[in-house]
Amino acid sequence: MTPDSPVLRVNEGDDLIVALRDLKAGSVVTLGGECWTLREDVPAKHKFAARDFAAGERARMYGVVVGKTTQTVPAGALLRTSNLAHDAAAFAGKQRDAAWTAPDVSKWQDRVFQGYRRGAGLAGTANHWLVIPLVFCENRNLAVMREALTRALGYAHGSAYERYAAHLAEARHRGVPATLGLDDCFGAESTPLFANVDGVKFLEHGLGCGGTRQDAEALCRLLAGYIAHPNVAGATVLSLGCQHAQASLLESALAELHPGHDRPLQIFEQQKSASERDMLGRAIQSVISGVAKASEQTRESCPVSDLVLGVECGGSDGFSGISANPVIGRAADLLAACGGTPVLAEFPELCGVEQELCDRCASPELAEKFTRLMRAYEAAARACGSGFEANPSPGNIRDGLITDAMKSAGAAKKGGTAPIVDVLDYGEPVRRRGGLNLCCTPGNDVESTTALAGAGCNLIVFSTGLGTPTGNPVCPTLKVATNTGLMRKMPDILDFDAGPVITGESTLEDLGERLFEACLAVASGTLQPKAVALGQDDFLPWKRGVSL
Repeated sequence: MTPDSPVLRVNEGDDLIVALRDLKAGSVVTLGGECWTLREDVPAKHKFAARDFAAGERARMYGVVVGKTTQTVPAGALLRTSNLAHDAAAFAGKQRDAAWTAPDVSKWQDRVFQGYRRGAGLAGTANHWLVIPLVFCENRNLAVMREALTRALGYAHGSAYERYAAHLAEARHRGVPATLGLDDCFGAESTPLFANVDGVKFLEHGLGCGGTRQDAEALCRLLAGYIAHPNVAGATVLSLGCQHAQASLLESALAELHPGHDRPLQIFEQQKSASERDMLGRAIQSVISGVAKASEQTRESCPVSDLVLGVECGGSDGFSGISANPVIGRAADLLAACGGTPVLAEFPELCGVEQELCDRCASPELAEKFTRLMRAYEAAARACGSGFEANPSPGNIRDGLITDAMKSAGAAKKGGTAPIVDVLDYGEPVRRRGGLNLCCTPGNDVESTTALAGAGCNLIVFSTGLGTPTGNPVCPTLKVATNTGLMRKMPDILDFDAGPVITGESTLEDLGERLFEACLAVASGTLQPKAVALGQDDFLPWKRGVSL
């Protein structure tokens, strides 16, 4: 992109053109020797037709089919939901070998990050203790433990808001004016009692019983991934005793998926305890003892190949696929070339690029697994009266992503170009490293990041074009803005600006390298993402088949 160009054709074969800034009706724009007179206003991030379309013709962007016209669309006209419907090309397993030219990573050849070694497993980028309910019936007990432990251990978030509310309440009670503003209440956050433990995380959820047995099994496999996560030092589990998600089911999942796991795991069952007070007292003791022991471990040098990078997007806009997502993809390729492992999820947002991904698979068997998971997911959505075409949110559509295939083609850019070395079903852990993994998750931001962490990602990079306040309890989440305007508007929740790609002030390659360096800093604990500082500990297991 050049600084003076108002439009962009992403791929030379595209017949949709992206407006990089607001364009007025009647404006004449040129690109690569072609010239168009715009028939109506084209807002930034939206697309106009590069040629005349008859009704029923396929439109292409990013080099793939992203929709089908529902009426005549003349060149220079704005594409919208009323004239372009979702459509995608067919796919059928691995058809060819996709060549990959790995980026030059010689400057990172001897680089390390400062992490927490976990025996024979991957090193952690953080050090947490978990408290997990096996069933929603234990959520009250979880809340009691959170209230008892969080402030006592020095991990309280939002205490400034608590001080502000207390001041307002006291002033109202006394009938006097409030003298403190909210900003006056910040700056006195608590200090952790055990310096080398980043926090005690409480994984509240609404599952464990009342659903299908498959739901309980999926939940236990997910929770096993969190217990065995490289960023987790140990876990305390609360069980009622009669629920579908039995402690034995969790232990079986842990043994199957994470053999050799040797970190502390304490399980407390209420129906076998003398009383609720007895169980909670013992559980609180286990947490404090575990945190104290975990704090004895310190960061040490670990290979970059120990990084497993989950890539995610949420609150996407029409710039996501041409700025933040390709920048993340470049960082993902650098990591893969260093022997690390990027992980691409959100299967509904891979609709339309399946054939490209199949061809990048290291074997026909992997391509077949990906194909099977995609078709099963689509069939489940159809059975619920929906489909992948329903994926774009109102915010996506308002900001230029008007079909799922268009959204998907840009979303897939987060995965870079490295070979796909494994395909994971929901709940399966990362096992093969040194290349891209595909992980079956919904497109829902929090369901997807929850699954990425459960698969073993020890770092997440999350792009947003509209601003998304999302994080994960155990996995540091770095937020990337698609445009500089958003970065300036929401610096309190965003970490990295990919906007210079849009203005032509920087290249994808340069920003990708800068983002990779930021990832290494987060992994070493020298850069704290805003989501971590704000305590954004979002955790949402997937009830399979009912979410896009």
